[in-house]
Amino acid sequence: MSQATMPTTSMPSPGTRRSAANLRYFHVGASATFLLIMILGFQQFYVHGRAYPGRPLAPPIRALLIAHGVAMSAWVILLLVQSLLIANRKHRIHMTLGKIGAVLAGCIFLLGLRVGVSAAQVAPPQVRLWNLPYKQFMAVPIISVIIFAGFVTLGVWYRKRAEVHRSMMLLATLAAIPAAADRIGWLHDSYLNTIWGTIFGPFFSSLVLGGIFLLIKWAMTQRFDRYYALGWGFLILSSAGIMQLATSGLWDRIANFLLSY
Repeated sequence: MSQATMPTTSMPSPGTRRSAANLRYFHVGASATFLLIMILGFQQFYVHGRAYPGRPLAPPIRALLIAHGVAMSAWVILLLVQSLLIANRKHRIHMTLGKIGAVLAGCIFLLGLRVGVSAAQVAPPQVRLWNLPYKQFMAVPIISVIIFAGFVTLGVWYRKRAEVHRSMMLLATLAAIPAAADRIGWLHDSYLNTIWGTIFGPFFSSLVLGGIFLLIKWAMTQRFDRYYALGWGFLILSSAGIMQLATSGLWDRIANFLLSY
């Protein structure tokens, strides 16, 4: 065969290979960051079996709270394991664990809804979170877990499109992580009485983290992730919307309906 007719194969350029490797490192680092936030935020739960900031778990829903805590912890650990598997080219194991992850996400969704409602049912009337009575604050966990489930659903739907799949799973965890981040005392106090806390409530620190992730990913890969950016923008708008909705008559009717069950 002459040189002119020999088949040629295109090899990825060194820059492309470096970008792909950096992308894998980014997702490992982001997943590890989520795990660190979970450990710091829920250290009272992990070490002492207590709620933040040291209160006992409410006896009527103690088992429910533990189940939800275990499920959410398992999700963040699984996210890190999945990232490490991709970084080490273990795609088949990654896909197998992905099925378990989808089931786990469904459990988190159902448990999250139940915890959001049950916590409001047993909370003392004087309890206020972010200056909201618990019935109003209930909008935060209820809508957050719905958004979490929405991102996971998109991630599963686009599981064969890696660039969409990985961004949706990252965003799903970002939607759920405020529950842990808002329990890190110094972080919570840093924006509690600021304009950002007023607008975004417990979501503010996770939104900042989401923006940092976007910039780091862009710098490491030299590519702007429009799927992640759109999802992050949605989280910004929805977070502000949740805080506004919580004090509305519409949410009062929704909350009364949920609390009746």
